[in-house]
Formats: sequence, C-alpha cells, structure tokens
Amino acid sequence: MDKIVIRDLQVSGAHGADHQLTDFLISAELTLNLKIAGETDRISQTINYIDLCNDIERYFSGLDHKLIESSAEDLVRHILLNYLSVKRVNLEIKMPSKPESHNLSHSGIIIEREWHTAYIGVGSNLGNRHKNILEAETLINKSTLSRVTGISSIYETEPFGYVEQDRFLNCVFKVMTLLTPVQFINSLMGIEFKLKRERIIHWGPRTIDLDILFYDNIITSLEEAVIPHPRMHERMFVLIPLCDLAPYYLHPVLNERCYRIAEKLGSEQKAPSVWTP
Repeated sequence: MDKIVIRDLQVSGAHGADHQLTDFLISAELTLNLKIAGETDRISQTINYIDLCNDIERYFSGLDHKLIESSAEDLVRHILLNYLSVKRVNLEIKMPSKPESHNLSHSGIIIEREWHTAYIGVGSNLGNRHKNILEAETLINKSTLSRVTGISSIYETEPFGYVEQDRFLNCVFKVMTLLTPVQFINSLMGIEFKLKRERIIHWGPRTIDLDILFYDNIITSLEEAVIPHPRMHERMFVLIPLCDLAPYYLHPVLNERCYRIAEKLGSEQKAPSVWTP
C-alpha cells in the first residue's frame, strides 16, 4: 500500500503534568491508495502535505493531556476521522530530553492505528422491524468511531430455534470501525439497549439483534466477542445477505468463500426471500 510521509514536524504543545510549553517532533506515515493521484496528476486525489502539516500543528497544539500517549491517540484518531482515504496511521512523537536525563537525544512513542472492516448480522421481529434496522444504522454512525459503509438487501425470514414468534427482517451491515473487537461489541450492545432489546428467551423475539460476523480476518475466543460468529455458517438468513456484500470473503476458520458455504447449506435450508416495504 502507498504512503504519505511526514518527518520531524516541529510542534509546540503544553503537555505533561506541569503543562509547560515544549517543542515536539512529530512524524507520520499515512497509508492510502495513491495510484489515481499518480495517474491523473490531480491534487484532489491525494492529501495536500502543507494542509496536513498545518492541521497536525493546529490540532496537537490545542491538546492538553498529562500523557503524551493520550495526545498521540487523539491525533491519530483526528487524522483517520478527517482524512477518509487514509486506512492506517503510524505516528511517532519525539520529546526532547531534559538536561537531567540520561544521555539521550530524545525520548518518545510510536503508535499505529487503522480502520477495521466488520460485517454485522442484523435482525428484528418486534415493533416496526424496518424502522428498528434503520435506527440501528443511524446509531452506529452517530458513534463517530464507526460508520456503516454498506447494507445488504433486507430479507424476511422464518424464526430460528424458538419458532413461536413473528417473522424476522434480516440484513447485514458492512462497518468500518476504529474500535477494538471488545469495544465494538460493547458499542453494539449499547445500541441494542437503546432500542429496548430484551434477552428473556434464548433465540426469542427482539427489537434488534446485532451480531459481529467478521472483524477483519481475526479469530478470537474472547468470552465477550467470539469472532467469526460461531454459527453463521449454519444460517441461510445470515449467509444470503452477507453474500450480497462479500460473496468472496474467506472465512478464516473454515477457509472457504462465503458463497461456497451458502451453496452447501442451500441443499439443507431454504433461502430467505427479499423483503419489500
């Protein structure tokens, strides 16, 4: 992947416990696709380096943290949220050593943060099902640290497991997020709570259900977030909308493309029907 690089930009900031004004050196590597800019020679297809330097200087100088780690997190987040073509930021902040320090030219930190791609299974069968799905999308986008970048068709499906309930509307969201898996699942549970999701009957009726299907290509066994979803390959109402968005996504555990998993399961389960308002 291509990179825009800034080295040792001198910026003043009042950071640290004493809040004294200090000069820092900031270096940044921004990972993004520069192919179109190179082929078209258009500045609109890249990031203006001078504007970027001015933005970093302005933003960093306005921060007021005791820890430089906190300032680094804020600065990286600012870049990722405001330069949407940037996929990853590697940031280094150098602090000049104090006279009483060891024989060092500087000390500092290096952090790397990036956008992650997640696919979310969405379902609703209580109240206004379609409205619940739209509100879930709105609430994800309101968090600022996550954004919905794709939505599958919506399907009407028979209930799974506990069958004495109304039919579901199901779809899949593609989401870009800066949150870790645990932070992300906690944010989704917060949205379920806001939309009055109640966990009374296992696989029972719900206003909204938000399940992480994939998060990048990671495999976890965390109690809070098992990824990939351990039962997604058994459910056509998940696989069909997922294939709308990512048919060739490679399941990191089963080592099979999503469309192939759906084809195999199709001999056992009926595919859901597209829902129309």
